[in-house]
Amino acid sequence: MSSTEVRTAATGAGARAVNDLKLEVVVIPVADVDRAKSFYEGLGWRLDADFPFDNGFRVVQLTPPGSGCSIQFGTRMTAAAPGSAQGLYLVVSDIQAARAELVARGADVSEVYHPAEAGAQFRADGSGRAEGPAPDHATYSSFASFRDPDGNAWLLQEVTTRLPGRVEAEATYASAGDLALALQRAAAAHGEHESRTGAADPNWPEWYAAYMVAEATGAELPA
Repeated sequence: MSSTEVRTAATGAGARAVNDLKLEVVVIPVADVDRAKSFYEGLGWRLDADFPFDNGFRVVQLTPPGSGCSIQFGTRMTAAAPGSAQGLYLVVSDIQAARAELVARGADVSEVYHPAEAGAQFRADGSGRAEGPAPDHATYSSFASFRDPDGNAWLLQEVTTRLPGRVEAEATYASAGDLALALQRAAAAHGEHESRTGAADPNWPEWYAAYMVAEATGAELPA
């Protein structure tokens, strides 16, 4: 779908046109632009822009791997206090692997945890958290946290199955690793399917495809 295409959403008895409104950039406040740039580049984030201007304005943009949204920081961009951006989500399909990679790149990432109380993932003091991933790696429920040099706070969140309606009816994968994990989950589910039927499934490619699209879009999974 192009960025100029208009979609129609049903609202009661009528309908209205809905233009795409794509969140593509979030501005975060930093005290030292070069330090922040070095930190995020060190995490493997893509540098999209670093534009200084004669009047002292400077904008730096970086994008996390696989993300459709970027961050910007610089000088004369925001009046917010450096480090005041909190609860910035980075969604991953394997939280332990994602944490390990960030740690290897120098980030000080917490151990993986899950909230023992609702909203505990947002508490700066770490209270209300239970150690380890959520039981059975329940989707949306496992977290890890880290901060940039200014104190802007990031949350890794593991999402393996989207809630219904959370994304449009299309399945996309941000990387070969994400696709491999989705194939592994489909293979495990298909193995259970063949155990129930007691026979090999000659149409397994179609079953895999249906399962992976349903899982990614929050639709009912095939039996």
